[in-house]
Amino acid sequence: MTAGQGSARRSVLTWGVLFTLSGCAVGPNFHEPSAPPVDAYRKDALPAATAAASVPTGDAQRFLEGADVPERWWTTFASAELDRRVAQALAHSPTVASAQAALRQAQENTNAARGGLFPSIDAKAAATRGNANGFGATTGTTGVGEQSAGIPSTFTLYNAGVNVGYTLDLFGGVRRSIEAQSALTDSQRFLLEGTYLSLAANVATASFREASLREQIVATQQIIADYKTELDLVEKQNTIGAKSMADVLVIRTQVASAEALLPPLRQTLEQTQTQLAVYLGEFPSTAQLNAVDLDALTLPHEIPVSLPSVLTRQRPDVRAAEAQLHHATAEVGVATANLFPQITLSGSLGSVALHAGDLFGAGSKSWTIGAGLVQPLFHGGTLRAQERAAEAGLDKAAADYQSTVLTAFQNVADSLRALELDADSLQAQASAEKSAASSLELVRFQYRNGSASYLQVLDATRQYQQARIALIQARAARLSDTAALYAALGGGWRDEDARKVAVATEP
Repeated sequence: MTAGQGSARRSVLTWGVLFTLSGCAVGPNFHEPSAPPVDAYRKDALPAATAAASVPTGDAQRFLEGADVPERWWTTFASAELDRRVAQALAHSPTVASAQAALRQAQENTNAARGGLFPSIDAKAAATRGNANGFGATTGTTGVGEQSAGIPSTFTLYNAGVNVGYTLDLFGGVRRSIEAQSALTDSQRFLLEGTYLSLAANVATASFREASLREQIVATQQIIADYKTELDLVEKQNTIGAKSMADVLVIRTQVASAEALLPPLRQTLEQTQTQLAVYLGEFPSTAQLNAVDLDALTLPHEIPVSLPSVLTRQRPDVRAAEAQLHHATAEVGVATANLFPQITLSGSLGSVALHAGDLFGAGSKSWTIGAGLVQPLFHGGTLRAQERAAEAGLDKAAADYQSTVLTAFQNVADSLRALELDADSLQAQASAEKSAASSLELVRFQYRNGSASYLQVLDATRQYQQARIALIQARAARLSDTAALYAALGGGWRDEDARKVAVATEP
């Protein structure tokens, strides 16, 4: 074996060892958290179906345990206007645009971090004007153009070349940094999914509230009209002496009290509509909202309830918390790698000449090659403190993840209970409204026949008004809590971000 062959083999072996070492990465490896060790959302078993009431949106709802939530769950309410609103919100809301931009930013930061795995190559060119006192000057007094010793010689030095630098990732600091940034990208992706989910849920619940308020206003106006009809009759009876002024004043008070209910309802309706305009990415003065009829909304009869074991894979907030846990784990590796030596390789190839035209001529070439080793010895405890801080950050991320999971299960449990109790409440309110209507009809009949007082009529009218408003609110609450359960279960979306954007924004 020649000396040159031995040198080449040693170089190959050296590089092989270095690249083998660069396959190691210090610090803990991230492992996906296990599914929570529970098989139910609440202590008691889910009923086969909720109660039913003989009113619009009062049908029973069946719980389908283990079924998947529809991706476009808002379409189950069978409202074209609701579908249009959700599609517009997902396409034009600045909240979505902000989350999308944050995701793109995180993706580019990840791409930038990956650049640390490759050598850096830079081209350079420079011209330096200098003066060397006596260095390189000629001696003697003969010869045209010759300079005497000690006379300054001014010159311009031109150089151009390429520099290459590379840091060996022996302990995985660069790879852990890439892993950490990639985890942040995952977190932003799930936050974007969470934005889609919460925005769709907000549009749905605001639309149900708007429909409920419209219905409450109509019901209140009808009650006021009934009061005014009674007031007109009592005033005529007072004119002929059949009723006292006290009777007139009582009914006038009832009319005024009922009319006082309208401004707060209208104010709340206006606020709901302006909030919807913002959700849709429009100014309140330009938003076009077609009315959503409460009676026309369909209550989903079959409610999918995902298994507890898969809830953590469906909820965007849980997945985002998991990605933050992954980021914190990688950050411990980064801080640990900073405690170990760093080896850098560098080299350059270029040309140096006293005249620009000679830069790439014969004899002008220059090159350098080198290696550097940096071993941290004393940094005032900074590096160890950074490592402990990263470990504390990992503990925090783990606790935050656990808290997010517990909150997710709480949301589902509360929503399931709400649907069950909403059905019971609606059934009771429907019965109360029916009884109040029958009572009012009977009292009016008795009043016309002289067997009931007018105060009884007023009291029966007031009870019917309250029962009707409560029934409207109970119907809207059932629709809103159904949407809340869909959202609590993760909304049916999965990890395919591009597909979700397309599905969410199609009309």
